[in-house]
Amino acid sequence: MSILFINLRASPSGGMVAGEATSWDDGTRYVSPQEFANRIAGRNVVFVTHGFNVDQANGIQDLTTWSDRYALPDSWIYVGILWPGDCRLEIFVDYVYEGPEAISSGQLLANYLNQYAKQAQSYSFVAHSLGARMVLEAVRGLESDTQCVVLMAGAIEDDCFAREYADAAAKISRIHVVASRCDRVLEWAFPAGNLIGEIVMHGHPYDRSPLGRNGPARPTPPNLSIDSWQIPDGWNFGHTDYLPGQAIAPELPLPVPAPGPDSGVPVDLTNLSNEVWKPAWSAGAATTFLLHKP
Repeated sequence: MSILFINLRASPSGGMVAGEATSWDDGTRYVSPQEFANRIAGRNVVFVTHGFNVDQANGIQDLTTWSDRYALPDSWIYVGILWPGDCRLEIFVDYVYEGPEAISSGQLLANYLNQYAKQAQSYSFVAHSLGARMVLEAVRGLESDTQCVVLMAGAIEDDCFAREYADAAAKISRIHVVASRCDRVLEWAFPAGNLIGEIVMHGHPYDRSPLGRNGPARPTPPNLSIDSWQIPDGWNFGHTDYLPGQAIAPELPLPVPAPGPDSGVPVDLTNLSNEVWKPAWSAGAATTFLLHKP
């Protein structure tokens, strides 16, 4: 079955945002705006996106493989979002410079959805890494409210729901965060990048923590429904473990239970390599958030 993509990129690699968003089947066949509108009409749409340091080819591969693990009913449709978060500098500071691309991409996506997705039954979003900023920027610009947002390994400040994106968060019925203290990219890159960001961009103070390591800052706004899952340290879940490569495990039984502080690796996955079971678990967790409202 083909997968719809929305492409926000000006080129297959590099950091330029396109002048207009376009839709594609499997990332290769152009889909007209009207065909896109017809295919999502009456459906619950989940828009899924990658983070920074991902070019177009890898974005298509990761999101296509990941889509196979989303056990969504026929009333839902999965749409991949490709945006230009490619690494221009060393990864430890690059996300600061990709911030404007994430913001511009989110604004471009919102404009496209406001024009061509009005007949959708509902909107939901799943994002990895700096894709969190792109998604929250899109939600901010949408004319319709958002049903559910899932942010995994979010490379954005942990107080974003109360400060920078408080207006976007107020338009979301349910927010789910998945975080890992074993995320070494966020542990080292985020403080280093924000130190530079304090110099080159406003709104990025270096002393804040990333959402994707310890979850949202407390207290969270009382009017928001925010559910945060902290992955056990024993799972050794790194920043790149959420999205798949070329092959991942079968679908997990749903709903996926919230991991406790001492949870072992899911029993059914112990015979699989980390590269296989971890993205399978993250897809199962995202599907649980979308369908089962834990």
